[in-house]
Amino acid sequence: MRIISLCPSNTELVHYLGLTKYLVGVDDFSDWPKSIKALPKLGPDLNINIDLVESLKPDLVLASLSVPGMEKNIEQLEKRHLPFVTYNPQSLQDIKEDLIHLGTETGHEEKAHELAEIFNNIINSYKEISSSIENKPGIYWEWWPKPVFTPGRVNWLTEISELAGGRNIFADQNVANYQTDWVDVKNRNPDHICLIWVGVKESKMNKKAIQKRPGWNDLSALKENNVHILEESLFCRPSPRLLIGLQKLAALLHSSKYPIYSEASDPLLQPKKS
Repeated sequence: MRIISLCPSNTELVHYLGLTKYLVGVDDFSDWPKSIKALPKLGPDLNINIDLVESLKPDLVLASLSVPGMEKNIEQLEKRHLPFVTYNPQSLQDIKEDLIHLGTETGHEEKAHELAEIFNNIINSYKEISSSIENKPGIYWEWWPKPVFTPGRVNWLTEISELAGGRNIFADQNVANYQTDWVDVKNRNPDHICLIWVGVKESKMNKKAIQKRPGWNDLSALKENNVHILEESLFCRPSPRLLIGLQKLAALLHSSKYPIYSEASDPLLQPKKS
């Protein structure tokens, strides 16, 4: 089978199902697992080279609507009658269902259901711990600094915040992506600030930059030194790797209540116990 992925989260779904060897091309931003590095790159996810996609003669193209503007990729796939599926997950449940759907589409349904069961078990275990935590700190997630964009209620980061024993301070906005300003954030006074600037490497981000924002030095998060630069790859991509992000966040917020975070530990890729 010849599979093409047009965004990183879909590439990651493929790997969890053990289908990486069937990939024949990926978008420019797909960078995990490392074994895909030698594959043909098809352009950035918003500007895919459809001519190149077609030339690779795929049996299945994995498209996405997770970023505004991806619609034109789907229009081109339809125009050329290329076989494709489209994913647009907004929640952890959606991601699990996409995993099962892709497993079914590729003849690996049993593997997909095994992963889905582990996925559920992890979420339930974190949900149980979270329910025992009384004081849940407020988290401000920053996707972009100016203009300010942050996730609202309809986003997996709100779920992850809750599972990690916290709360998204913008969960009162019933949208996936909310534009606000520094004054609004200041007035909500988060206990933790999580910086995940989309498309920006962690090494290029500076915590000190937010100290220059008017009134922000009075925020609880800055007073307690609770400003975290986090990996976009573990928090911004709707793939099962979000569970690794969940483990990291939970350990940051409540180190005594949740399992110790290990960067090398991916529960969905651990050998199955006999």
